Amino acid sequence: MVAPSAPTATGRDARRRVTILGSTGSVGCSTVDLISRDRDAYEVVALTANGNAAALAAQALALRPEVAVVADERCYADLKDRLAGTGIEVAAGAAAVCEAAARPSDWVMSAIVGAAGLAPTLAAVRRGCVIGLANKETLVCAGAVVMAEVARHGATLLPVDSEHSAIFQVFDFAQPQTVSRIVLTASGGPFREWEAEAMATVTPAQAVAHPNWSMGAKISVDSATMMNKGLELIEAAHLFPLPEDRIEILVHPQSVIHSMVEYVDGSMLAQLGTPDMRTPIAYALGWPRRIAAPSPRLDLAAVAQLTFQPPDPVRFPALRLARHALQSGGCVPTLLNAANEVAVAKFLAGEIGFLDIARTVEGTIEKAEPLPLETLDDVLAADAEARRIAAGITSTLCAAE
Repeated sequence: MVAPSAPTATGRDARRRVTILGSTGSVGCSTVDLISRDRDAYEVVALTANGNAAALAAQALALRPEVAVVADERCYADLKDRLAGTGIEVAAGAAAVCEAAARPSDWVMSAIVGAAGLAPTLAAVRRGCVIGLANKETLVCAGAVVMAEVARHGATLLPVDSEHSAIFQVFDFAQPQTVSRIVLTASGGPFREWEAEAMATVTPAQAVAHPNWSMGAKISVDSATMMNKGLELIEAAHLFPLPEDRIEILVHPQSVIHSMVEYVDGSMLAQLGTPDMRTPIAYALGWPRRIAAPSPRLDLAAVAQLTFQPPDPVRFPALRLARHALQSGGCVPTLLNAANEVAVAKFLAGEIGFLDIARTVEGTIEKAEPLPLETLDDVLAADAEARRIAAGITSTLCAAE
């Protein structure tokens, strides 16, 4: 990734036209919160959600977008009834979400969870706008394809994950050769001190109870398995011009230092803050300026102690699997991501155990053919094959319970 060019200054009175993909999720709601605090600065073009028509309608009534879209077509009638008489256009379906992403706007928040966010993000990329990327799976399952489209259409990707935003803020893109390594910090999730045997009994309720961050169920489970950090490793390799072996992971339970960049002279620059997603969202929403955010201010005296430790590869095999996928290249990261999505959904439904998530991912990678990845069709084919294999593996695991 090269240093993005800042847009031409338009003055404080120019309203930024924004689209929020995945507006009812955790990141989407935080984005809506920031926009709601300065309504004169933003004109909302589109809001999209998966199936929460009630929450989407409430957001639409508050922000008055041109269009509100629900991906689940079964929710269309409910959304339409809730917005009847408002003049807000209502649509439904995956194609309608992509059409919303393609509508002219200056800035797009890509916050749809999972591989479902890939096509809408690409629709925004292809019109060359600024994109706040909170959907890490887009780069995990189709990094080379997406980055090629970003270059082709002159789009700008601004990372919204707190870790990648931290690196972005302190990475010297003008002199990337002076960077010796980057360090992604991880909270370690709720089970970082559990014995391996005890982790076999983890319940979905325990897995979604993150000690520091307020997040959706899927990303909370990913944090608990540390697959989230594995996905961030792959994402970082696409966002920053460093080889895989110079991207490290360090467990930092306090979640105060969000990531670090080390330079060849021994200097290490870090971005610090309280664990509130509104900080990195505000950085991307206001870029290249900084805007006010209501995040609690960091009190280092109150924190008192910052601790660090290497991640345990035995208790958290997801990190090994993710690094293997990145080293293997081709469709292997796509396989990893798709299998993980299937396994996490099965775990949340109570159909497989916590440790079965990593087993499903590893089994899928072993069984699938590691084909090259050159087009979006290649991505979709690999994703579908991984889901088929993962579904078979989880069925077997269910039968064995």
